[in-house]
Amino acid sequence: MSKEDKFTILVVDDEKDNLQLFLRTLRKDYNVFAANGPVEGLEVLKNNHVDMILSDHKMPVMEGTEFLKHSYEINPEAVRILVTAFADAEILKEAINAGKIHRYLRKPWTPNDLLNIVSACFEVYQLNKDNKELAEDLKELFSGTISAIMEALDAKDPYTSGRSKRVTFYALKIGEEYGLSNERLSELELAGLLHDIGMIGVPVNIITKPGDLTEEEYEMVKSHTVIGMKILEEIKQLNHVIRIVGCHHEHYDGGGYPYGLKGEEIPVEAQIIAVADAYDGLTSERAYRSSLSHKDVVARIKNASGSQFNPVVVDAFVKSIDRAREELKNFDLENMNISNKIDESINVENL
Repeated sequence: MSKEDKFTILVVDDEKDNLQLFLRTLRKDYNVFAANGPVEGLEVLKNNHVDMILSDHKMPVMEGTEFLKHSYEINPEAVRILVTAFADAEILKEAINAGKIHRYLRKPWTPNDLLNIVSACFEVYQLNKDNKELAEDLKELFSGTISAIMEALDAKDPYTSGRSKRVTFYALKIGEEYGLSNERLSELELAGLLHDIGMIGVPVNIITKPGDLTEEEYEMVKSHTVIGMKILEEIKQLNHVIRIVGCHHEHYDGGGYPYGLKGEEIPVEAQIIAVADAYDGLTSERAYRSSLSHKDVVARIKNASGSQFNPVVVDAFVKSIDRAREELKNFDLENMNISNKIDESINVENL
């Protein structure tokens, strides 16, 4: 195995004889840094990548538990092992909680003891590393899939190109003003991007029809909420946004679709998307009508407060929309970063 392929270990001990014993035992199979005490050890960590930290407990300046705590702040990914002559419960508790140790090595130790523990820890370390890389690859693939879906939606109607991203942008500004947590904002963003995914199931000639829709055609358009939920049901990582997507055309007074929900029965995120969707739709040029002015659309939304829209959401919209319009002028919708939101809102364990 070449030097580049070997794991790197930092050994920290204030006694040089102990350091030499560690070096003789480990250097055949690993790249090893030896630090004579915690201060020197922290300097090594600041300037080098290491995969494992082996630290003695009883040292001057700072004990091993304190050193490992500082080492975690510098390199949280490294495996940490405490070497101690005392298997004291309080020491181990502090080492686990503050030093984030993975194992401890009891003194006096034999070379076989050391090599077995190090090898076992690196097996887990490599497995976690491989799983993390796999998860990142899956997230990248997943974000690419969402982008492809959005592009397919845009391709169906040139009038609505970029609409999902604009609605999402407005929704996030409303959500921030409303006071949603970061986690719920992440879910709101994904739901906003996907809120009209069901339009894939609506014929293009209906979506782009310049005149009034027949009753039958309008029912087909309304079906996009249910179609969207059915599509997302097949993607378990999006279970938490399905209901939001399905309810963004429900009305606060119960007069919406598909279920006729009202008030608190409707997820707040869906109520926010409803306002953002209405604003963007009315201020955009469409095949069947011209766009309306910002002032007129704001007035319409305010007039629908308490009937079509949640009054608290409308209030957050009114407070945020002018600032949102200004920010949108300088915001690059084309490069809107989807993968970051997937990182924040999708559990890796579900991938």
